[in-house]
Amino acid sequence: MELNTILISAFLSILPISELRGAIPYALANGIPLVAAYPLCVGLNALVAPLVFLFLSTFHKLFLKMGWYDRFFTKFIESARHKVQEKVDKYGYLGIMFFVAIPLPITGAYTGTLGAWILGMSKRKTILAALGGVIISGIIVSIVATLGVQAFSFFIKEI
Repeated sequence: MELNTILISAFLSILPISELRGAIPYALANGIPLVAAYPLCVGLNALVAPLVFLFLSTFHKLFLKMGWYDRFFTKFIESARHKVQEKVDKYGYLGIMFFVAIPLPITGAYTGTLGAWILGMSKRKTILAALGGVIISGIIVSIVATLGVQAFSFFIKEI
């Protein structure tokens, strides 16, 4: 294993665009065995949720001192909560976990944590839900990266 490959895999794990769907395949394609790639990438991606909470909370407190931000944010939050409150009540933290677990663009630890923060959900429970989602996402990405898309061909029937 080359240090450069490990560092790039680590960087891809915490990058919002790629997260695990970019990091694990990159690591595997560059010679890092799955037993090393999975814990490295999943472990670093799991750190995203607490870092996002810290970042958002810190800047939010600073920006709330500005009147325009306070008015905009309050209006935005009220609108967002009104639109999704029914789904949040129905799915809660399990919904956050499954949203984070889906290894597709615009889903993942960043978006799941941001959504939970906007909705005022518990920091601790959100971090745990995101961790569960990251673990599941890592498993899905690992299966697809090692076995290929053919691993899911049993869902497709012959025509």
